[in-house]
Amino acid sequence: MAKQTLTAESVLADLRAGRFSPVYFLMGEEPYYIDLISDYIQNNVLDETQREFDQLVLYGKDTDMRTVIDAARGFPMMGGRQVVIVKEAQHIKAWDDLVYYLQRPQPSTVLVFCYKYGTPDGRKKWFAELKRAGVVFESPRVRDYEVGAWIKRYAQGKGLAVDEKGVAMLAEYIGTDLGKIANELDKLAITSAGARITPEVIEKNIGISKDYNVFELQAALVNRDVLKANRIVRYFGDNKKANPLVVVLAQLFNFFANLMLYHYLPDKSQMAVASELKVNPYFVRDYERAARVFNAWKTMYIISYIRDTDARAKGIDNASADDGELLKELVYKILH
Repeated sequence: MAKQTLTAESVLADLRAGRFSPVYFLMGEEPYYIDLISDYIQNNVLDETQREFDQLVLYGKDTDMRTVIDAARGFPMMGGRQVVIVKEAQHIKAWDDLVYYLQRPQPSTVLVFCYKYGTPDGRKKWFAELKRAGVVFESPRVRDYEVGAWIKRYAQGKGLAVDEKGVAMLAEYIGTDLGKIANELDKLAITSAGARITPEVIEKNIGISKDYNVFELQAALVNRDVLKANRIVRYFGDNKKANPLVVVLAQLFNFFANLMLYHYLPDKSQMAVASELKVNPYFVRDYERAARVFNAWKTMYIISYIRDTDARAKGIDNASADDGELLKELVYKILH
């Protein structure tokens, strides 16, 4: 009987213990965990010699369901098990044809479907059979406010400790792409040799500036540091590819939208604010300071300025101003 609620850790724990299901269906918006599980199966279920004869990797764009089923019904040549992995399975058609295989899956086959960037219609008969016959794992997209905690957990697993500002820098510039975040943290684990990961370490090894980023621009605005804010804006204007306006605006919008919520929270204790705004408690003090500088009315106007800048960046009511000029104008409006 298939498990209904699974984590990547529980699936991997079963695999490491040699408890294999005849079918794995790995699906969801977040590809990181799909790759993590499928890569483990591809690299560990069979030894190197067995993989040459009894492991087959297919791609959804280049195959069809009949080919997949025929492969899964085959018998291993070198031992007691064969592995068939279907990557990009979201491109396959005729899923209904899988029903009959799922009713009697080949016990010597480990069949893996990697269905990325979505989920199939759960009302279909084949999907019901799938849940009965094998392991169905969903990998949902990590939300923005969850990324910081994920970075800290992953770093801890690598024996790293990351400063809160370092966490914010990584989350800000990499976003919710867990694969990219993991790749950068893996690099830091190699280069830093267990050292604490500070903004300086991140700047040196990843190339994210510790002084010229949205996090620092945000701080300059809250501190009404006009000189620093304009220096950062000029840097962004000269390095547009590394600091796209759409990313800067998204970060500023999230901060000021949260600040508007903060103004109307009945309980402004650190833990209550962190819970309501879904932010790390470390960052609550930023909202405390910002609320003293920007009242609710000013915050509302700032949100409208950011929206207007976003529209103009997309060509609406804007004939000639480039991204650098638009950001400079926005910062002026926020500070005056």
